Amino acid sequence: MSARVNIATAESAAYKAMMGLEGYLQTISLNHIQKELIKIRASQINGCAFCLDMHTKDAMKYGETPQRIYLLNAWREALELYTEEEQVLLAMTEEITLISQKGLTEETYYKANQLFDESQIAQIIMAIVTINGWNRIAISTHMPIAK
Repeated sequence: MSARVNIATAESAAYKAMMGLEGYLQTISLNHIQKELIKIRASQINGCAFCLDMHTKDAMKYGETPQRIYLLNAWREALELYTEEEQVLLAMTEEITLISQKGLTEETYYKANQLFDESQIAQIIMAIVTINGWNRIAISTHMPIAK
């Protein structure tokens, strides 16, 4: 693929704003594994090789198992591998990433409300929104995976 615009240099203020969201995500109550599961699942849906490469490596650094990463796109058939909280995070990630299909359903929101407080739900939504933004940047600008 041909090189495209580097947003970090072409529009540094916009890139800095995205990095501000990343900084915010470092302060939220979700643990590293939960955040990486969100990032990996959204990146699978969006087909973002750059983010998949980065976040699967990060997840493994945080102690995630290869099996759970390999099966993440089929998590509904491997429920025993994921906690109830993770299942809700993954459902939220899919529904928000695929917002035009039906959005965050009442059923999923109800489940989230049973497991997370209002602040945590807002944090989860912001984590999903942020990785979707990064996916769109990486795909649109042909960011290369690390070799």
